[in-house]
Amino acid sequence: MNGVTASVGPDGAGAPRRRGRPPAPESAGTRDRILDAAREQFSARGYEKTSVRGIAKAAGVDSALVHHYFGTKERVFEAAVEVAFGPVLDQRDSVLEGPPDEVGERMTRMIIGLWENPVTRAPLLAIVRSAVNNDAAAAVFRRLVAGQLLRRIAGQLDRPDAELRAELAAAQLVGIAMIRYVIRVEPLASADPEDIVRRVAPVVQGHLTGP
Repeated sequence: MNGVTASVGPDGAGAPRRRGRPPAPESAGTRDRILDAAREQFSARGYEKTSVRGIAKAAGVDSALVHHYFGTKERVFEAAVEVAFGPVLDQRDSVLEGPPDEVGERMTRMIIGLWENPVTRAPLLAIVRSAVNNDAAAAVFRRLVAGQLLRRIAGQLDRPDAELRAELAAAQLVGIAMIRYVIRVEPLASADPEDIVRRVAPVVQGHLTGP
């Protein structure tokens, strides 16, 4: 069958569906399609109920392709986390640019802004929900956030307990994100984002550079 199986489309006609590794020109698009499907599955079903087979079905590929690109479900999740946190990692250096006494506001504004944006909010919700409910997902989340975000920020703080300070600042913002965007507790869920930044930024600043 030359690595091709037939699937039936909505009009009843047979449509070829590839098995195994695709030709090189298709690789990048196939990988991205798998990641998009994975984020949707993790968001809708959570980490534990999401399977490699389900991701493959949603992406319209054979499960062997998912294993080819990522190996395991944990690796798919890790890749999805990296993509979801791409905007955060892209902006991490800008948080440290400017006056040190305004770093708390810049960090708060960056995180709240990403959650307020519907494009970045959806994958972030998928990641956070999965990390809260599963140890393996939480370990991936911690490894990425600690290794690529918090330690980078801590490295720019002229404090002996810089890593603890960065973690406390992140905990403050993650907690707000959980209550506002995941659990949606009122009145925080409906509060004006600028009001949140105004109230929270001084607290984050205190964690980062306070006594």
